[in-house]
Amino acid sequence: VKKLTLLLFLAVFSFQTHAQDSVVEKIKAAMKSDIRTEKEIARDRNRKPLETLSFFQLKDDMRVLELVPSSGWYTKILAPTLRENGELYVAFWTDNIKSNLITKPGFEHIKVIDGFKPSISESDRYDIYDLDTFSFGVTGLDLVVTFRNIHNFTEKGRESINQATYDALKSGGLYGVVDHTRRHMQAYNSENRRRADPVVIIKELLDVGFEFVDHSNLHYRLDDELRYEVGRPTVTGHTDRFTFLFRKP
Repeated sequence: VKKLTLLLFLAVFSFQTHAQDSVVEKIKAAMKSDIRTEKEIARDRNRKPLETLSFFQLKDDMRVLELVPSSGWYTKILAPTLRENGELYVAFWTDNIKSNLITKPGFEHIKVIDGFKPSISESDRYDIYDLDTFSFGVTGLDLVVTFRNIHNFTEKGRESINQATYDALKSGGLYGVVDHTRRHMQAYNSENRRRADPVVIIKELLDVGFEFVDHSNLHYRLDDELRYEVGRPTVTGHTDRFTFLFRKP
C-alpha cells in the first residue's frame, strides 16, 4: 500500500511539474513572438511577465479575463499561452485589441466583453472613472488579472468591478492585481492620481468576499519615493508596484 501511494504521489507530482514546465515554455515562446515590438520587449525586464504570471498561478487550460488590456502588452503574451487549451476574455478599453490584435493570425480566439462604459467622475479633476453595478456576462472563470489599472476608478467604480469579478469567477478562482503604490492614507492629488493605496485595495476586496492569498515583491522598488506622477520621465519604469493574489472561496 505504501509503495502504491508513493507511486501515485510521484505520478501526480511528475504530471504537475510537466504541466507547469509547459506553461512556462508557452509564456517564453509568446514573449519571443514577432508580434511584439522592440519597445514592448524592452519592458520585460521591468514588468517581469513570466514571474508575474507564474505568481498568479496561470495554467494554459484556464479561462482567463484580462481587465483593461489597453495596448495589449499582456494580451500578446496571454493569448498565445491560452490558445490551444484555454480561453481569453478582455474587458474595458478594448478598441485597440479589436482593431489591431484580433485581426492577427493566432489571436482570433480572443473574446471581447463589451456593453459597459465607465464615465468620468463629475466631482474629479483627474480623469478618474465611475462605473455602475454591472455583470461581465460570463461565469466559471479560473483567473482574472489586471495590470496597473485599478487606480483609474473611483471607490464606487472599484466596488462595481470587484463585485463583477467575484461573480464571474468560479469557487477557488483567482484574481491577480498589480498597480502603482500610493502611500497609505495619503491625500489624493495630481502627483499620486495614478497610484493606489494597497491597504485600501486589500480591504475593498476582502469586503466583497475575496480571500487574500499572497503578495509578491517582484515589483518592489526601494528608490521610488511614492511622491511623483508615474508618467514623469524620471519615474516611468521605476515605480514601486504592489502585486496581490486573491481567491474566491
